[in-house]
Parts: sequence; C-alpha cells; structure tokens
Amino acid sequence: MRFGITLANRGILLGLATVKDLLALTDAIEACPLLDSIWVGDALFVNRRLDALTLLAAVAGRTERVRLGPACMGSFALRDPRVFAYEWASLDVLSGGRTILSVCAGGGAGPLWEAESAAMGIPPTERRRRMLENITALRHLWTNDEAAFEGAFLRFSGITLEPKPVQSPCPIWLTTNAGRLANGQADAGGSRVALRRVGTLADGWMTHSVGPQGFRAGWETILTAAGEAGRETDRFDNVLCHHININEDADAALADAKRYLDLYYGANYTKERLQAWLAYGSPRDCIAQLRRYVGSGCNRITFRLVTMGDPMQQFRRLTEEVLPFV
Repeated sequence: MRFGITLANRGILLGLATVKDLLALTDAIEACPLLDSIWVGDALFVNRRLDALTLLAAVAGRTERVRLGPACMGSFALRDPRVFAYEWASLDVLSGGRTILSVCAGGGAGPLWEAESAAMGIPPTERRRRMLENITALRHLWTNDEAAFEGAFLRFSGITLEPKPVQSPCPIWLTTNAGRLANGQADAGGSRVALRRVGTLADGWMTHSVGPQGFRAGWETILTAAGEAGRETDRFDNVLCHHININEDADAALADAKRYLDLYYGANYTKERLQAWLAYGSPRDCIAQLRRYVGSGCNRITFRLVTMGDPMQQFRRLTEEVLPFV
C-alpha cells in the first residue's frame, strides 16, 4: 500500500494555513520515502479555495518524484475541455509525466450551488453527462491531430493540441461517492452504476468514506466491469481519500478533527460521519484502523492532516509513528 498527502488548499481562505505552510509541507512530502503522491482539492465558486491547477503547477516545480493530482476535479464538468486538455497536458509536461487526473461531476445544493450553475450556464442535471463527454474530448485531443470531434455538447475540428502529455495514455480516474453518501451507506462501496462506469471508462478509482468491505466490493465491481468490456486492468489503480488526527487521547483527537472539518466544509458532522473518513487516536489506534484496509484491494491512501494545531507535528507523527507500521 502506498500513501500520499492531500494539501488543504481551502485552508488558505479560512486562515488554517498559509501558502508558505503548503509549500513547506510539499517539500517535506517530497523528501519522505514513505509518501509518493500529493493531492489537492478542487472547486470553482462552491467551497472556494486556491485553484487546483495553479497549485499543482507550483508543486510540480518543487518536486521530482511524487505523483500529482486533484482530489477530485469537482469543477471538471464546468471547464471547457479544449482549454483544460491544454492545461493538463502542460502540467504533465512540467511534472515529467507525474499527473493523475481524477474527475467527478461535483455535487451540492443550496444558493451557492444554484448560483454557480447559473453563472456557468450548465444545469446541474447536465453535469454528469458533460463530465463523461469531457473525458472523451480530452483523450481525443491528446491522441489526434485535426480530427473532428462531435458530442452532445461540444463540436470542433481542424485543431491540434500541443504539447501532448508525456504519459501515453495520460491517466484519467473517476471518483464515486454520491450514491453511497445519498443513501447513508457508509460501507456499501458506492453506486453500482457509477462503479461499473469506472471499469468501462476510467483508468482508476478515487473514493472516500468507505470501510474495507465496501472498498473490496467496489473494487471487485470495477474490475469485473473492466473485464467484461475487454479492458486490460494491469495498470488500473485506486486511492482512498482519508483524514487523520494523531493524539493519545482519542476523544481529543476526534474533537480536534471535528472542529477542523466543520470549519473546512461549513458543516456540523456527526461522530458516525467523521469515523467513516477519519483515522484518529493514538499511533497504535491509527495503525489498527489503517491496517483494516490491507488486503481490501486498496492500493493507496491519501491523508489530509485535520488539526487546529500544528499540521507539521501531525506530519511527523504520521510518517514516524504510524505509516512505518501499517
């Protein structure tokens, strides 16, 4: 199992971190052999934060070995895929072929969600279909020159995108969460339709808030769908987006994580909801919680360090007292 860190790029706007803090954490991750990836959150006008592409470019310029990607690209359906294909290909070149693009349709409700949809002229009901068409458009532009593209929302011809990504194919993963979360099924593995879509269309899977049994069921569904579609799965990969708070006092760890996550997402999370996407307590507690995923098919876990205190202290404890023993 491999491990990564999710940078808190929303924390800049909330006063939880500075740009200097994020870049210092980036340097520490690059220097740590136990970690092999850096991920950043993404949104547009909802859940505002530093732009994911800009931050990933900054991270690419400071690193040489870690993989880079969004967790996940929630604004993907709102972006023009012709421009985004150019931006992502450039990022792949800048990083020397280290990118992993994980996309999702985005989700939400309320005034901010409605305002974002209206401002971009994309009804919420179209987001999923646009996401899928945008994936096709990216792959078209990355592998064809001057070839016509005709989709339900986008048509173009006679253009050539340069540079092409270093990676060929340049991986595009899908993120699934919505079906599971909407039904309150923390260990159901996700919507079967969404999981099968990962297997037939994507190169990998990102998810969160799922236990080992649910992860195993979801991964098996993905691999089965891929096999039925005649796809090779040797290079398929996955990542579980998780949080961690290390403290010998488990109650204090949970309370600290709740304060952070409630502020970060503007929510009021229940204990059950927090436990679905959080490892917390003493190093021994965290090791035991994470070891449950060994043998579940989970290849990667990426952690956001959720503390109102010093995240670098959490980083040191994670890399010195937890990960070596998982």
